[in-house]
Amino acid sequence: MPRRDPERPLWEQWAERSRSLPQGERLQKVLASLGFGSRRVCEEIIAAGRVTVNGAVAELGRRVDIEHDTVEVDGAPVGMRPELVYYLVNKPSGVVTTAQDTHGRPTIVELVPSEPRVFPVGRLDADSEGLILLTNDGELANRIAHPSHGVEKAYVVRVTGGPVSPGALRMLREGVELDDGRTAPAKVSQPEPGVLELVIHEGRNRQIRRMCEAVGHRVDRLVRVRVGPLADRSLRPGAFRELTRAEVNALIRAVSVRGDRYADRDE
Repeated sequence: MPRRDPERPLWEQWAERSRSLPQGERLQKVLASLGFGSRRVCEEIIAAGRVTVNGAVAELGRRVDIEHDTVEVDGAPVGMRPELVYYLVNKPSGVVTTAQDTHGRPTIVELVPSEPRVFPVGRLDADSEGLILLTNDGELANRIAHPSHGVEKAYVVRVTGGPVSPGALRMLREGVELDDGRTAPAKVSQPEPGVLELVIHEGRNRQIRRMCEAVGHRVDRLVRVRVGPLADRSLRPGAFRELTRAEVNALIRAVSVRGDRYADRDE
């Protein structure tokens, strides 16, 4: 009769099984710590099939390694890695939105800490002022910058040539022909003569200036006052601050493929 090996203790079997399962923090705990709501709300988000880990729909109780796993909620990546940083900067006129400048002009990255290394999301020309995001989160940056996600940028613009006519305002709203194609429809108002408030989701080079010139007005001053959900009137020119977790989550919602489904996550 063949000899049978003695059965291993139950605790050893469970230990081996546990080692084969994903390790790390429970997913609902991680999402709650990132500001997605209470653990109960996060459990409901997971149970609804809205969360994936490394491309697979997550189940309740799933554990994740914040250093290596990729977590998405409603198709948008969740920045779990602690080394990711997000700075909101109020760029002054004369500062260029590059890491280096061959003409020796001050650059936007000189306004924030040198480590970890970050890069600007989108652009503001040297003569323009206002809010710009700097981060080392490449995935989120690409989504914000790409026009297909429709992230709005709002500007206050002072133009020369007196009040802008109703016809010119209508052209700006409907789209104007530029040398690189017709612009997408924009939200445009004139709160006072010669001062425009414009909201666009494209990011072409010097687009606002070229749009205004196309309807007969040169831009005298241009200030970006909002990037998607981000705005801060108290941030002085040349200053920066880190985004709050709620602001990062708001950006994630703004670029989500199914962004409307984010709306109830904190309820």
